[in-house]
Amino acid sequence: MTLNRICAFLPLLVSVSLLVGCDQNSVAGEEPAPRPVKVVIAAAERSQAASLPGVVRARIETDLAFRTFGKMVSRKVDLGDLVHKGDVLAEIDPLSLQLAVKSAEADLRNAQAQLENAATTETRKRRLMRSNAASIADHDLAEQQLKSASANSAKATASLAKSREQLGYAELRAEFDGVVTATSAETGQTVSAGQPVLKLARLEQRDVIVDVPEAQFSNIRLDDHFSVALQLDSRIKATGVVREIAPQADPNTRTYRLKIGIDRAPDIFRLGAVVTATPLAGERKQAIMLPLSAIRHEGGTSQVLVVDRSTAQVALRAVELQGPASAPRSVLVLSGLREGEEIVAAGVDELTDGQKVKLGQELRP
Repeated sequence: MTLNRICAFLPLLVSVSLLVGCDQNSVAGEEPAPRPVKVVIAAAERSQAASLPGVVRARIETDLAFRTFGKMVSRKVDLGDLVHKGDVLAEIDPLSLQLAVKSAEADLRNAQAQLENAATTETRKRRLMRSNAASIADHDLAEQQLKSASANSAKATASLAKSREQLGYAELRAEFDGVVTATSAETGQTVSAGQPVLKLARLEQRDVIVDVPEAQFSNIRLDDHFSVALQLDSRIKATGVVREIAPQADPNTRTYRLKIGIDRAPDIFRLGAVVTATPLAGERKQAIMLPLSAIRHEGGTSQVLVVDRSTAQVALRAVELQGPASAPRSVLVLSGLREGEEIVAAGVDELTDGQKVKLGQELRP
């Protein structure tokens, strides 16, 4: 009985084995289904130029000071006054300087009198020597006294010239046309030589002083053009050129100071005016912005998966990144992509180079 049952079930077992083998062969022969992915279209966007506040200042500002010690008796200008070259701006008490001039004049008259006397003596000694009424030694002594008197006269003349020049130091005059931007001393104050009394600024040369944050400093170069607008009326604009960049950041604010020349700006851009400086749009670089989820990091390089619609496959491609863009979850791609290419937007670590994909929803960067 047992043998008969085995013989009866044997054809059924063989049939089941054949069916299972067919199913396994059919599964092994099929290709994996394309994986659905979301893509983003690479599009270059113009990086937004940040506007920076600035102040108009004179390119050349000079501290004016008396060149001698004295008590200031008058100050003829105030803050904001326009002055011309040679104008008297302030004065100190000239009495001591006048007395010094008078003393030098007296010394000069004394030296001239001694010179005349020495010249007369030398002439007389020379005549007596020729008639053998005086010795050669007497004439040599008279000649030496004449030379000494001549030197003393020259010294007194120089001292008088110096005293007269110092008398001119009692008046503080403008060295050039400009405007008074600061005052440091008042009438009645005793000032020392070299102590600043006024600050004078030239009007024909002006700069816009801008402090740039460290993050934006790398994009700025010498001779870059900026649009400068008054904050009180943004319709009034001028074009400036970067002429100086600070070599190091400010230790407190970590900002770099720029000086933007606006020599041809209208007169309404007065010293001290608050302005807004914006890099000209034509000079801003363009870059492609992608979501962070589209970037794959492998082997120290950044890569993206580019979709080829003709083959429905993805291809790995290395790209160069700039860093975070205006959106907190995006990056700027400087090179490696072209506008219009489709990039896998998510799940890039689970895909391989050349893998078949099925396009799903397209995302915007």
